Amino acid sequence: MGKKRKHSETEVVAPPKKDTIASDRPKRTLLGWKDKNEEVNKESDSTVFRNKEKVLVTCSRRINYRYRHLMLNLVSLLPHCKKDNKVESKASKGTTLNELVELKGGSSCLFFECRKHKDLYLWMAKCPNGPSVKFLVNAVHTMEELKLTGNHLKGSRPILTFSDNFDKDAHWKLLKEMIIQIFGIPKDHRKSKPYHDHVFVFSIVDDHIWFRNYQISVPHIEADKVARGGLENMTLVEVGPRFCLNPIKIFGGSFGGPTLYENPFYISPNQIRALEKRKKAGKYAKKVKAKTRRKMHELSNPLEPDEFADMWKE
Repeated sequence: MGKKRKHSETEVVAPPKKDTIASDRPKRTLLGWKDKNEEVNKESDSTVFRNKEKVLVTCSRRINYRYRHLMLNLVSLLPHCKKDNKVESKASKGTTLNELVELKGGSSCLFFECRKHKDLYLWMAKCPNGPSVKFLVNAVHTMEELKLTGNHLKGSRPILTFSDNFDKDAHWKLLKEMIIQIFGIPKDHRKSKPYHDHVFVFSIVDDHIWFRNYQISVPHIEADKVARGGLENMTLVEVGPRFCLNPIKIFGGSFGGPTLYENPFYISPNQIRALEKRKKAGKYAKKVKAKTRRKMHELSNPLEPDEFADMWKE
């Protein structure tokens, strides 16, 4: 009898079919699925810019409640910002704020400094190399006031609009660029929403920057449809907050350094209060002088004796 052949000798290995081979699954990220071709293209293209702007928002100790509400309103409007504890407003506040920005991984800072429970100063700085701007904040109105009836989605990206005055002088151009970098929410930020339903308006009037926040109100017929011609009937409803920024100085560094610009028309609130006190003191001095003049006039011009003064004295 012959020997039996082994199965391994008789079986023929079939070549694998191309259709049955499963392709590699693309990598999944937070922004969706990634293909290998896209990864190669992105690696080869080195000119792709991704905005990684992070803003640190903090305030000084002993801040007024109204100014603290203004700071919290800005925190709610900027999803790419990080809020920190209060910082003592001393001469060395710049170094501490730069360290805080570095620890938080940020690149900009908004510091609300309150003095004498009355005056609010806003520091807007690019850390750690500058530049930085110091503003005096006036005409503050918060979101909680009833006359501002607008409302918009929290975390949505705003449309930044500027008046034509920002393109006239060099210092206004610098302020415009800083405002764009700080108030412009990065695209595809994890805390932002991909909608544009409100507008940030920055306008220059009397050498002051006026800030307004408006909701874009579109008339709707149903829940998800816009009426024909409805885009032309869009209106703006003010949401708030609103405030006015008076630029004082622009520094070359972060919270200090060489002075690039100084406002010649700026008058500190301490000087304004001193002038008001002098006016009040002048009113009192006028009253005292008027009393002394009246007494001197009465002494120099005495009245004639009255004939009937002793008529009823008996």
